[in-house]
Amino acid sequence: MLSSKLTNYLEALLPKRDAFIEEIENYAQENNVPIMELIGIETMLQLLRISQPKQILEIGTAIGYSAIRMAQALPGTKIVTIERDQERYEKALENIERTGTASQITVIFGDALEVGEKVKNHGEYDCIFIDAAKGQYRHFFDIYEKCLSRDGLIVTDNVLFKGLVAEEQIENKRIRSLVTKIKSYNEWLIKHPDYQTTIVPVGDGVALSKRRGVTE
Repeated sequence: MLSSKLTNYLEALLPKRDAFIEEIENYAQENNVPIMELIGIETMLQLLRISQPKQILEIGTAIGYSAIRMAQALPGTKIVTIERDQERYEKALENIERTGTASQITVIFGDALEVGEKVKNHGEYDCIFIDAAKGQYRHFFDIYEKCLSRDGLIVTDNVLFKGLVAEEQIENKRIRSLVTKIKSYNEWLIKHPDYQTTIVPVGDGVALSKRRGVTE
């Protein structure tokens, strides 16, 4: 992962975001809502600008930050996103409406482990972004990779989990259990027979998975 000095340097280089995007970022920080780190999301947005997906599935809306950023970067793209927390779901709808991205974004309320049929009704996805309950990453991948287009991309956030995946001893039992699950997911993903995966040490760690034997 990048050092704090390098991260601060790169963040200082980023173009200023519009006032409401910064308001969402501040709300997330003040209310302990997990959103993608700046360098991580800028990296993902650049990949999406290159690949130009027609439709994106996001697992884990939170307050709509990532979905809005993707919609603004890709005005021709449709985004389907899933959120199970009622308060965050309602805040996401409010933020999406205020940013004028409602025509691009469909928010499905429910547990991503249970709403697969609703998600499939929207068709294939050229990119699937996994950013929900970390302990369920493998289940999310297994459920939704069936909805991925032939040459689509799966992006998983938080796979380095603040660098804790490299720590040998973690005192907190709950954190230790979560780190074990993330490490298991990473190892499973890297060895997956159908996908090639690269883990990029930006933000909180981003895994990029592409089907084997598929070229653009």
